[in-house]
Amino acid sequence: MCLSIPSKVVSIDKDRCTAIVDTIGVQREVGIDFIEKEVKVGDFVLIHIGFAMNIISQEDALESIKVYQEILQKMDEEERRQAIIDGDNCSG
Repeated sequence: MCLSIPSKVVSIDKDRCTAIVDTIGVQREVGIDFIEKEVKVGDFVLIHIGFAMNIISQEDALESIKVYQEILQKMDEEERRQAIIDGDNCSG
């Protein structure tokens, strides 16, 4: 199942067109090539297969994160981490 959990941009590498994002405590690098607007540190983005696809409002992001956190509380630590990674990197 693909879950696009809102991720907060924590740093940007303009030369490589990538960003480090934080998805509920899990940080990783994603491509930002597909976003038309300039991505800024602090923006919330939705990710699909390793690329940020669009920027969403902080209000919408925080509302979604709250729901995901409720789901994740029912999982153990390894299940949580894997669900976050797998959810944003699905291929089909």
